[in-house]
Amino acid sequence: MTTQQIKYFLTLATELHFWRAAEKVFISQSTLSRQIQSLEDEMGIQLFKRDKRNVKLTDAGKFLKEKWTVTINELDHIHKQAKKIDQGTTGLISLSYPGSIAFSFLPLFLNKINASLPDLKLELTEPIDENHEKLLLNYDTDIAFNRDAIENIHLANYKLYTEPICLVVSEKHWLTAKSMQDFKSLHDEKFIISGLHRTSYFPSLLRSLFQKNGFEPKTIIESDFGGMIINLVAQGLGISILPLSYKYSNAKGVRFIELNETISLYMNWRKNDPNKITQRVIKIAKEMNNPYT
Repeated sequence: MTTQQIKYFLTLATELHFWRAAEKVFISQSTLSRQIQSLEDEMGIQLFKRDKRNVKLTDAGKFLKEKWTVTINELDHIHKQAKKIDQGTTGLISLSYPGSIAFSFLPLFLNKINASLPDLKLELTEPIDENHEKLLLNYDTDIAFNRDAIENIHLANYKLYTEPICLVVSEKHWLTAKSMQDFKSLHDEKFIISGLHRTSYFPSLLRSLFQKNGFEPKTIIESDFGGMIINLVAQGLGISILPLSYKYSNAKGVRFIELNETISLYMNWRKNDPNKITQRVIKIAKEMNNPYT
């Protein structure tokens, strides 16, 4: 029995069609059939019931599909990590990050890495906040920058810095740092913000801010993409609330007004990660200064 045979089995167990399964694993239908028959003969177990029209899993096949799916995923994770350990300083490291740091902290950080580890290849991913933890645990990312610390017994975290959050308005809007009396005066404004029903950190912070000031925002557009939000605000469609980081996108037609609220940036990674590159990159990040002081 080989790992490849198990992968052939799992593909057929999902497709339940020899021709489609063979296409997915890039072999001929007859080769796939021989591999499955060889696996059944070696194990002494019938994995599929098949006739001229149908392919179905036996009960033993269903059991092995469930168990082997977990096993193959674990082997893939181990393989990914072993490759990174073996590659040393000329290897690959994957980073995930929120879009807000793309204009300030992230470029500075990448410059520092390039200066210290010029042969290191970087892979950047900008997922939605809920996905950072999953990416780390699946070994699809090595370091996740996130707006809150990911609480998981297998992960470690470090707070890098804190920055203000800002009201973002069109330059033609009546609101300025001087004219704004308090947050409650915004109750009649139209907002373009993240969906407050979401449980990730920034929407939760916004929800708390509005609750503290005793009103529900008149949200006309929901979006998690800061660049899009800024463009819509510049067109006068509404106002928004974003981290100060977005000010460094050099967007035209908008004004940032700092609020008496802050948000932090955390770095999260797997505990006891043996990859020396990961540890070196973590050290570089810890040594960086707060870009907003």
